Amino acid sequence: MPAQIASSSGAANTAILGLGVYRPSRIVTNDEVAGPIESSDEWIQTRSGIKTRRFCGPDETVLTMAIDASRSAIESAGIAVDQVDCVIVATSTWLLLTPAAAPQVASGLGMKATAGFDISAGCAGFCHALGLASDMVKGGTARHVLVIGVEKLTDTLDFTDRSTAFLFGDGAGAVVVGASEENGIGPTVWGSEGESWKAIRQTKDWMEFFNEIDDQGTDAVRPYLTMEGTTVFRWAAHSLEKVCREALDRAGVTTEDLDALVPHQANGRIIEVMSRVLKLPDTCAVANDIVETGNTSAASIPLAMETMLRRGEAKKGDTALLIAFGAGLSYASQVVTMPGLPV
Repeated sequence: MPAQIASSSGAANTAILGLGVYRPSRIVTNDEVAGPIESSDEWIQTRSGIKTRRFCGPDETVLTMAIDASRSAIESAGIAVDQVDCVIVATSTWLLLTPAAAPQVASGLGMKATAGFDISAGCAGFCHALGLASDMVKGGTARHVLVIGVEKLTDTLDFTDRSTAFLFGDGAGAVVVGASEENGIGPTVWGSEGESWKAIRQTKDWMEFFNEIDDQGTDAVRPYLTMEGTTVFRWAAHSLEKVCREALDRAGVTTEDLDALVPHQANGRIIEVMSRVLKLPDTCAVANDIVETGNTSAASIPLAMETMLRRGEAKKGDTALLIAFGAGLSYASQVVTMPGLPV
């Protein structure tokens, strides 16, 4: 007779217990990025809604930003560092294939023997990681999970590319997920449409680049992030309503119950269309952090949550719908209870 393997179970309910963010100090205006793409502040604002974004300085990295945001999240959650059992880093801009960033973040926070791994789901990475963290706590795999969305997109941009140069910025956001008396993280609705992978992609793989170096020497052009903006806009603005409504249904709430919509800060026009098609009540605030922060990919949702809380557009305990989408084409959505402001 085979051995009977024991199972584990965890918390009945989970919630976001703490939030922390890191924004690079350098503020970059549209005028600064407009020159190389022969554009203007007016064109950029009309096309994207962006006025400024943050760029990292020489001493700001994926690791330093992730660690700073995480410290704030852990402090906000009111737990000790050694109570975190797992660190998940969602990023597309950790430029080492191995090792992952998460174990180094854990070490930088003073954690010992803590599990850590990265996930790559583009701009949807934070919501993917949040769903995983909630399931881990409910399954008994961890008591507390630190979820980090962090990007240094300036390392990946061709600043002469009109499709991307004005859109992106750098930053990090982190949350602590743990047990809660009432459920504060709804079921995650996620998926991907891999047949459209070219819509957001790296221009070439690194082996192709190395082969070009052998053939062309210093004339070889490194890989950059590129995007088919019209394709992405149409997909996100008109195809993700179903995902949002399924997340609401699975959480047992309606749009009338929402206090806030926190979409991935991809483009101001996409945010406007999504708000309109969902027919949100007038009382539902909509995150618009993209105006000052730009598109920070996996970091955008926690950064946008912090902005809403700081401005008083949302408050601790509010019901919010998160929806993220990006490279893959991947997407994920869930209903959450808003945490408090970072301490």
